[in-house]
Amino acid sequence: MLTVHHLGKSQSERIVWLCEELGIPYELKRYARDPVTMLAPPDYKALHSIGAAPVITDGDLVLAESGAIVDYIIAKYGKGRLVLGPEAPEFAQFLYWFHFANGTLQAGMGRLMLLNRLKLADDNPMLVAIRARVDRAFELVDARVRDAEYLAGGTFTTADIMIGFSLTTMRYFQPYDLQRCPNVVGYLGRIGARPAYRRAMEKGDPGMALLLS
Repeated sequence: MLTVHHLGKSQSERIVWLCEELGIPYELKRYARDPVTMLAPPDYKALHSIGAAPVITDGDLVLAESGAIVDYIIAKYGKGRLVLGPEAPEFAQFLYWFHFANGTLQAGMGRLMLLNRLKLADDNPMLVAIRARVDRAFELVDARVRDAEYLAGGTFTTADIMIGFSLTTMRYFQPYDLQRCPNVVGYLGRIGARPAYRRAMEKGDPGMALLLS
């Protein structure tokens, strides 16, 4: 049995959402963050040497890293769904946005979160540079979803699942004003209305307000 080890308010929500979109059988094990430190509990950290979410187990396999997990589940259980092949006109866009989610947007927000915790001066050069990089990343997403229904064009794919966390739940840790990105707000309305997304969030983080705007 595929088991998704879900840490509350974390990137592992991507994996719950993916399983719901595919409609595959899986077991969901939920873990709560420490209420003071907001870190994963010891039993979650013990699952994998990286000590971070997400983690899945599938038989004897223990796998971390959300991108790797998404690729694994799609390859083993996806039956060609939620991805584009090289014959598709938007194949390159699909690949770009799938990797942009963690490689650029999530990474930038994570760096900004850490720098903000250092209480640096507002004009600190590193802080200014990272803020500008995050703004640029949001602007790129905003421009893409102004011209396309989903990141890969007219088809919902795993690229949308990957970026969803960064645009929503990640803002609990690093706030970002989406009013400057009206197309992102519209896009979040589209993906946030998907029944699989709603099921995933209710199962993984019941009662959590969804930051869709």
